[in-house]
Amino acid sequence: MIMEFEVDGQNFKKAGEASFEVKTRLKRLGLPPDLIRRLATATYEAELNVIIYAQKGKIKFCVEDHCVEVIIKDVGPGIPDISLAMQEGYSTAPPHVKQLGYGSGMGLPNIKKNTDWMDIQSVVGEGTTLRFKVNLRKGDK
Repeated sequence: MIMEFEVDGQNFKKAGEASFEVKTRLKRLGLPPDLIRRLATATYEAELNVIIYAQKGKIKFCVEDHCVEVIIKDVGPGIPDISLAMQEGYSTAPPHVKQLGYGSGMGLPNIKKNTDWMDIQSVVGEGTTLRFKVNLRKGDK
């Protein structure tokens, strides 16, 4: 099963729509609740990052036999220092975003914590591609 969602930057009214739809569809597939929670959390954090930082993005969600893979590609400023962005609490979110309750610097760390594998590729001034996987069976890598 493949699902794709378009995400518009700065459209906070639609924040969480893609991750909610993913959660709904995974429930219909009968996946375990813990796995669904992990995927929904990671997808929500990634979706918010697109909304906060990028002009636009696309989320591609692939359910395979052994894992669920999510690929998020955005058009935006890119991440100049990925290792710094991975530190809990580090945020470059502007004040108006923080006033809305977002941008606490926990997005990428939460994605990593809720997934079995994660990769970020970013080009400053062009955008970022984030990929992560959650295994359907314990012990898979």
